Amino acid sequence: MKISTFGAPVALLAAAALTLSACAANETANPGTGSSGSTTAESTLAGKGASSMSAAQQKWIADYQSAHPGVTINYSPDGSGAGRQAFTSGAVQYAGSDRPFKDEELGAGKFGKCTAESNALDLPVYVSPIAVVFNVDGVKDLKLDPDTLAGIFAGKITKWNDAKIAATNPDAKLPDANITAVHRSDDSGTTNNFTDYLHQAAPSVWTEAAADAFPAAFGGESAKGTSSLVDAVSTGKNTIGYADASAAGELGHAQLKVGNEWLSPTAEAAAKIVDASKQVAGRGEHDLALTLDRKAAGVYPAVLVSYALVCEAYKDANDAKLVKDFIGYVASAEGQQAAAQAAGSAPLSKSMQAKVKAAIDSIK
Repeated sequence: MKISTFGAPVALLAAAALTLSACAANETANPGTGSSGSTTAESTLAGKGASSMSAAQQKWIADYQSAHPGVTINYSPDGSGAGRQAFTSGAVQYAGSDRPFKDEELGAGKFGKCTAESNALDLPVYVSPIAVVFNVDGVKDLKLDPDTLAGIFAGKITKWNDAKIAATNPDAKLPDANITAVHRSDDSGTTNNFTDYLHQAAPSVWTEAAADAFPAAFGGESAKGTSSLVDAVSTGKNTIGYADASAAGELGHAQLKVGNEWLSPTAEAAAKIVDASKQVAGRGEHDLALTLDRKAAGVYPAVLVSYALVCEAYKDANDAKLVKDFIGYVASAEGQQAAAQAAGSAPLSKSMQAKVKAAIDSIK
């Protein structure tokens, strides 16, 4: 099944793999109506992290720099793990991550750009389905239940004409061919979200807990970064993989079974998971990390929620102003709509936008 709403080309992500620093004189609006008001002239903001939201970051940066010509923003889409490491070390003022910091990763004084008394905040800014992408000879539509999908990526189902795949695809001409399952080789928030879904939905088959690194014991082919994984599935034969839907291009997108429904990776079906999920217990007032409920009715379950990782308080006052203003735009209704248009992501609900705004306002 091909979904055309996620049209951000793979080539765009490959070009973004160096550094995203966009300026577009013809971009719209009035981005930067965040909490801090005006920003300091000739300022630079550095970010690093999730490659899944490369297209959205490009759009946000282009819009913001168009309205603030004295500000340069660089975002390097090197993966969620690289982003968290860079933010912790103080190499960047903010990071993008497809999972929030874990409890053991948090703590006052652990983050290089933050004051000694400051913790980090996890702020959801990007919601997108993870498409199960495939390139199989003679197959245009594919339906996979959780146990079958988990069996494929765990290396337990190895042929495309396996009886379990045929059972949910009775009209498909499934080839008698080996399955090449492609996963991320780098620490990836997309992998963390995808394996979290498999573990929640098919625990008897997917016996590993959610993790940034794909389980080595399950085998398969690997590729570093979103664009490389999509390229491996596109250029390979009888392949299957997983990627942010905005990057999936013209590859087939499998439908996933939730209860008695078959759901496609649409922004609308993905958006519901945020309001159906609970905040992680025991966090500070403005930390908005979520425990995603991947079995909620009507919710496309393989969803990633990407976070902006920021300081509660910055050592440098100008860093605080830049982060508050830029991330304020990213999380605003205008910023969320810009990302939806550029990347097919699901805008945050009004209630979540309000929570994120309150968190951004609290940054010092």
